[in-house]
Order: sequence, then structure tokens, then C-alpha cells
Amino acid sequence: MPRLNRRSLLGSALAALAAGPAAAQTSWVERLSALTAQANQGTVGIMAGGVDGTYIRIAADLMNVLDEGDRMRVIAMLGRGSVQNLRDIVLLRGIDIGIVQSDVLAFARREQLLPGIDRLVQYITKLYDEEIHLLAREDVRSVRDLAGRIVNVDVRGSGTAMTSSLVLEALGVNAQIAHDPQDVALTRLRNGEIGAAVYVAGKPARLYAGIAPGSGLHFVPIPATPALLETYLPSTLSSADYPNLIPAGTEVETIAVGAVMAVYAWQPGTERYRKVARFVHAFTRRFDEFLRPPRHPKWREVNLAAQVPGWTRFDPGPPS
Repeated sequence: MPRLNRRSLLGSALAALAAGPAAAQTSWVERLSALTAQANQGTVGIMAGGVDGTYIRIAADLMNVLDEGDRMRVIAMLGRGSVQNLRDIVLLRGIDIGIVQSDVLAFARREQLLPGIDRLVQYITKLYDEEIHLLAREDVRSVRDLAGRIVNVDVRGSGTAMTSSLVLEALGVNAQIAHDPQDVALTRLRNGEIGAAVYVAGKPARLYAGIAPGSGLHFVPIPATPALLETYLPSTLSSADYPNLIPAGTEVETIAVGAVMAVYAWQPGTERYRKVARFVHAFTRRFDEFLRPPRHPKWREVNLAAQVPGWTRFDPGPPS
């Protein structure tokens, strides 16, 4: 459809007015209704994460690669973590897709957060693994040193808060928990007001980019115990990831959790199902574009065929 300019709109308005006030009102209402339908016919909303996290950068890549205007409009939105994203997928209008941690569905089942959650949420693909970053002051050398200390785990309902509670419990660490946003927690950590801060994000996380060498902060190793390996994967943070925080040529042991592109389980044949199916087909067809700069390096870890235990894959059907 050709783009309307001011002159054509003015001409339409004058013609409608010439036909009388009632005709003018009807003309504008019909025109706006048609434009609204056109603008929304291909809209897919994606709930991501905070401004400094990996989720929003992945969602921005999806928007930049797949957006085709009215045919497919991909809208990336800042989110508040995995637990809230899961709720938003189920409850908020206009949200079809969300990026969440793979352990959030089991957490939602255990806590009975939403009725019928297994029938309401599926997944499109596993994306990549997210590392658990435990940043602390110099006097904290191991996770055992966190006992009785204030440890920030991000805002309530976030994926970091959820995973932190599971990991600290598995390691037997009884810390005082704070729920500040990550940027506030980093300031408090620098000022010595808290002992450590946990952040679950794909490395390298932009949150730490502004920390200068000699800051007095460092990453604390998280041991991959047998109990943790039942849910998480062993991983490392290296000097290549964080040259200002990790000495050259060395690594810090940690664990990782998978990130998942989750989706509302729309019924086949519905308009929202067709929108998501169109998105999935475009994502699969153009996946190679995500592997090239300037896209996030985490895309190179994605295996489209990977299964996510405990989840059901969304079936888009054959391309239309």
C-alpha cells in the first residue's frame, strides 16, 4: 500500500467534509481502522531483559534482522527477568515471545505461579548458555565467605533472583539477600555497602564494561558440585571475557544455565498462531544472518535442533 502523505490525507478529509459531517466522521473512522489493522497484522512482541543484559541485545538482533515493516513488525521490550517474562507471555496482551532461563518452567511448576503453565508456554529454540557471575570485594575469596554477608541477587521475580536462591541453597550458603537493580548493586558494591552481587547473563556482560583495573572487585569461583550439575552446566569466565577483572591467561570457574526463546502456545488456526509461525519460519530461514557481525557473539552458540528438557517445542507447521 503506498504511503500516505499530508496532501493526500488533506484531500481525503476535504472530500469527506464536502459530503457532510457524518460522512467525514465515517471516512476517518474507516480509514483509521484500516491503518490499525494493517499496522498490527504482522506484529510480534518480544519481552527481553534489562538494559545491560544479553536478552535485550538478542531481542534487538531479532528486531533488526527479521523486521519487515507491516508484513512482520518485531517489537523488542525491556523486561524484568525470567519469572516476570514468563508471566508476561501468559498474561499480557501483545506479548507473544519472551527470553527466559531454562530453569524457570520447573520453578513455576514448583511454586505454582500460574495455573496450567505446561499447556500455555512452549519454546521456539534454546539460544545459548548464560553464565552466573558472582562479583565481590577482595575479602570474599570463596562462596563460603558469603555466609552472613549482604548479597544482591537483582530485583524480585528476576531470573537472577530465582537462580541465585537455588544455587545458594544448593551450596549451603546462608547470606543476607538484597534485591537492588544491577546498576544500583554495582554502586553499592564499589562503596562497600554489600559483600557481593550475582548476575546471570551471557558473557561478556556489558554491566562490567566500565569497571577499571584495580577496582578491588573480582569474580568469585562457583564450584560445579554434583548437586548443581543436575540442573546447570560447568563453565568459566576468562580474561578474554573480562580483561579488567581477570588476570591475563587465567579463568574463573562458574556454572551456566540455558536461555530459551519461549512462546505462548497459541492454538493452530488462530491469527496469533499464524504471526508466530511466520516469525519462526523467518527466523529459521535467515538464521545465518545472526552469525555475522555486528550481531551478538552468543548467536554462534545456538543449535536450532537442541532439545530443552521439560519443555514442549512450538510447531509452526509448514511455511505458507
